[in-house]
Amino acid sequence: MSRRDFHRATEAERRHDLIEATLDCIAEAGLQGATVRQIADKAGVTAGLIRHYFASKDVILQEAYKVLITRLTEKAKNLDGTPEQRLASFIFVNLTEPVANSRSLSLWAAFISRVSVDPALAAIHREGYLSFRQELEQLLADFFAARGVAADPARICTLAIAMNGILDGLWLEGCLAGELFGEGELVSIAFSSIEALIGHPIKPPTPTETDREYRDALRIHHR
Repeated sequence: MSRRDFHRATEAERRHDLIEATLDCIAEAGLQGATVRQIADKAGVTAGLIRHYFASKDVILQEAYKVLITRLTEKAKNLDGTPEQRLASFIFVNLTEPVANSRSLSLWAAFISRVSVDPALAAIHREGYLSFRQELEQLLADFFAARGVAADPARICTLAIAMNGILDGLWLEGCLAGELFGEGELVSIAFSSIEALIGHPIKPPTPTETDREYRDALRIHHR
């Protein structure tokens, strides 16, 4: 197990670093394997320092889950361009690296196995899901408004739920068996499926010659 390099940091930075070490441990060994001792070893600190910032292992796990879910919502918020471009980017980023990889799958599987039996994690999950869906609803509302299409909130909510289901299913396929699909195949399926769902075409993002990161991300695979 590799250690993270720590530096003199503020309290907020140290909490952030400890949460990152926790996520690393969960990805490698699951929730049970992510003991305070293992987290401390990964972070290169003492277990006592962890307890200084977090009252218990349950607390640091809850904070780690909040961070994991928040990052997904932030991706929906931090999109640039026209309404169509932002919606297209949303579809793309949710099916490519770093959202779609084996580490993300390991973290998701570890936490989701506890959500149904842990009220605190269940509350975090519900809040994160609703926040994520609200961002998607806003993207859809802006998309329809830009086209001059009337769409009431109830329809937009229904479309957001269905679109999220499509993305979740394809994300899982890509993370579990990405080698079975061609380059960009799942992304292409997502666009065609969502276009059929909402009844309007969506132009996929177009990579430029220098956009190597974008082209590399098109290959969904299991690392």
